[in-house]
Amino acid sequence: MTISRRGLLGTGAALGLLTACGSNTGRDDGSSGGTPKLSQWYHQYGEQGTEQAVKRYAAAYDKARVTVQWRPGNYDQQTAAALLTDSGPDVFEVNGPTLDQIRGKQVADLTDLFEGVKDDFNPAVLAPKTYDGRIWGIPQTIDMQMLYYRKSLLDDAGVRPPTTLDGLVDAAKKLTTKKAKGLFLGNDGGAGVLGGTPLYAAGLQLVTDDGKVGFDDPAAARALGKIHQLYADKSLLLGAPADWSDPSAFVQGLTAMQWSGLWALPAVQKELGDDFGVLPFPKDGAGAPAVPVGAYGAAVSTRSKHQRAGKDFLKWLWIDQTQYQEDFALAYGFHIPARISLAKKAARLKTGAAADAVRFTTEHGFSQPLHWTPGSQAAYQDALSRIIKDGASPDAELRKVVRKVSAELDRVKKKA
Repeated sequence: MTISRRGLLGTGAALGLLTACGSNTGRDDGSSGGTPKLSQWYHQYGEQGTEQAVKRYAAAYDKARVTVQWRPGNYDQQTAAALLTDSGPDVFEVNGPTLDQIRGKQVADLTDLFEGVKDDFNPAVLAPKTYDGRIWGIPQTIDMQMLYYRKSLLDDAGVRPPTTLDGLVDAAKKLTTKKAKGLFLGNDGGAGVLGGTPLYAAGLQLVTDDGKVGFDDPAAARALGKIHQLYADKSLLLGAPADWSDPSAFVQGLTAMQWSGLWALPAVQKELGDDFGVLPFPKDGAGAPAVPVGAYGAAVSTRSKHQRAGKDFLKWLWIDQTQYQEDFALAYGFHIPARISLAKKAARLKTGAAADAVRFTTEHGFSQPLHWTPGSQAAYQDALSRIIKDGASPDAELRKVVRKVSAELDRVKKKA
């Protein structure tokens, strides 16, 4: 299975079933002429040229001999299994690190690598890589999601680009015709991709900074009820040939608005020219616009015999070599560098919708918190689906989710 960088911004669930992780990883614990040998793992990107690029970066490093492994299949679970053995990578990219990996002392503390540059990393993607005041992974690039809208269709219908959730509901209804729907949130009606985004737009959180449920508030039910209203109004496109991550429904005119990712921007621009705009998820009530972001991080395994050499390599690659960081983000796909200074100066991100996306990410970005467990995710996701498609009571469903998430957070605290 080939996985694009957008994978970490979907449902937040695991990428698939466990693929057997063999012990023949290519790690060499020896050294060659005093030069450490490092094994570096990446998941298999779907973007052409990325594999060649990361191998080129590794070959340019002269303080260690770095061997890149391109890992197809269920990378997250492959890595999780390998970190428990002596045959895993020395350095690796990770959709995390997870709380269990940090607490289990499977990844090295990288805090010292950020001296003098910490404030240059986008705080939304640095936060979930920070635990107990220490940093455990270096964010590589940022992926984000946003709302695309067709300017001409909105103009023809006399609809202004929506800046509130109520405005989105009204706009989607007015834009729905016999030929097209007003909005596409995915073939499941939005439960999979939206996740906690409507909660953040209502001024809430999944988990508070002090580790409590962040949406035990009437505003949560009101916001999710409005997502159901989109479904009840028959304003949502369902059963599209491709799901939310692909912009084909939008560019083919099947929908006037679509929720998708920054990665879709080049394709939309190629097909529609200037006939589109982008927005963050609209605010609700006393909240603020919301933009979900995610970033794979680079980490060092504590099983490595060359932890210091691994840290030095990651500092060189993901902190010192800014030209590689910009190349990785923008030459093979369309992503935002994790460094704020690089995002500001990158030529491809300076104008139009791309510049808007960078601004949305900086001003409104949030990421899934480190304490949001798979159990919490599943409970919330199931409830959101019932609310949207079945018209289940948002109040009743969220009360059940709050109890489940509270129990999950208590369990996590006890394990600390």
